[in-house]
Amino acid sequence: MKIEIMDTTLRDGEQTPGLSFNEAEKLAVARMLIEEMKVDRIEVASANVSEGEFRAVRKITRWAEASNYLGRVEVLGFTDGCRSVEWIEKSGGRVMNLLTKGSLNHLKGQLRKTPEQHLEDIYEVIEAADKRGISVNIYLEDWSGGMINSPSYVLRMIDHLSRTGVKRIMLPDTLGILNPDQTFDFCKTVITNFPDVHFDFHAHNDYDLATANVFSAVKAGIMGVHTTVNGLGERTGNVPLSSVIAVLNDHLKAGNSLVESKLYKVSRMVEVFSGFRIPANKPVTGENVFTQCCGVHADGDNKAGLYFNKLMPERFGRKRRYALGKTSGKANILKNLEELGIVLSKKDIQKVTERVIELGDKKESVTTGDLPYIISDVLKEGENEAKVRLLNYHLSLTKGLKPVASLSLSVNGNIHTETSEGDGQYDAFMNAMWKIYDKLNKPKPSLADYVVKIPPGGNTNALVETTITWQYMEQEYKTRGLDADQSEAAIKATMKMLNLIENLKKENKYKTAVPE
Repeated sequence: MKIEIMDTTLRDGEQTPGLSFNEAEKLAVARMLIEEMKVDRIEVASANVSEGEFRAVRKITRWAEASNYLGRVEVLGFTDGCRSVEWIEKSGGRVMNLLTKGSLNHLKGQLRKTPEQHLEDIYEVIEAADKRGISVNIYLEDWSGGMINSPSYVLRMIDHLSRTGVKRIMLPDTLGILNPDQTFDFCKTVITNFPDVHFDFHAHNDYDLATANVFSAVKAGIMGVHTTVNGLGERTGNVPLSSVIAVLNDHLKAGNSLVESKLYKVSRMVEVFSGFRIPANKPVTGENVFTQCCGVHADGDNKAGLYFNKLMPERFGRKRRYALGKTSGKANILKNLEELGIVLSKKDIQKVTERVIELGDKKESVTTGDLPYIISDVLKEGENEAKVRLLNYHLSLTKGLKPVASLSLSVNGNIHTETSEGDGQYDAFMNAMWKIYDKLNKPKPSLADYVVKIPPGGNTNALVETTITWQYMEQEYKTRGLDADQSEAAIKATMKMLNLIENLKKENKYKTAVPE
């Protein structure tokens, strides 16, 4: 059986406090979800929210219509007569997900209506949508609460609604209150009573059970699952697309249209657009997920892949990494040296390992990019000479004008000076730097990520740590800078990377060494 995936990042996910996508971002995410991730449907907005929301939906529906995807774009509507229907029609939408009450408690407490009155309101909206060629799916809001406290009401609603010709009835665990046993039992009950109805399951993560509940819902025979990218959503969020794809493919062997290799790309895009970072330990998409820290694990991987599981990073467009720290062993060091293309003798590897452990004990972060410096120091070749040195620089920030940076740079003893403007002080600095590099025809790394850490409750003079992730020669490196000034911290991290590139040119002399 094929499980249908409806992603609601652009609607329910946008209900994350402090999150708002702009029109261009919504269109970019919509296109990637449908064209690259191959989700079956996307829910992109709620009707009558704002003028900006209307423009965003209009952009998406125009693209979807031209690409023959219009039937896969859905908008949330309400039992408000013709208002939602008219809004969706004007925005170019052709599918409405109608929000109705799935529990007697919500019906009486919020709408203050009888079930008969509520059904009449629903019929009115369905009729209005049908006249305009808009198909309707039904959300039974607080369905989980209804199944716990008023199951006869829920079954009666489904009975009436299933006769209206709606395409799907969607079962939300609106408050995230279900456990996997309840999910299985409740889904099985409605499926058994209404075997010809297409039911979707919509999970929230308040008890950290959203993925487990999806597992149970699919086992019970549910035909569709709702997700959000990175688990965005109100409170603790919705079930993450990344978790669902792994569970469907590995544990349930359930057919689906999703393309695993595109998952990390869409997750990072949504991370950037939303401003909400993916937790480092988030399954499948987190930074640490495919990183082994323990030296014993790295040794087992080297010998027989003993610490691999089915979640291989290559499936999701990622790579396995081996962290450097106090729990590192020689196997971790070897893996990182392989990445840099450096070969050392066993004796020298032991020395480098001891230094990495020593740094880890001091709580200092060690990255693959730090290894050439550590090797140079440990092997007593003298302190790594900075081939690229920043002699001086001036940053100018004036209201109403673009920031300007002027700098003098020594490259292999030759001094170069440049000035440039930018969208910020660091951007202006980098523009001036790259002018020099372009003149010298030197290779440049590309900036992949930029993270600033400020201590909680810190004073205005508190030290700021800037960590920059770079892409260079198909490898990823991280450099850090520490300073009371954010721009200065970023500049320090940049100079480390530029000198790392120079230092990497020394690789050949290490490559000639043969392990003992």
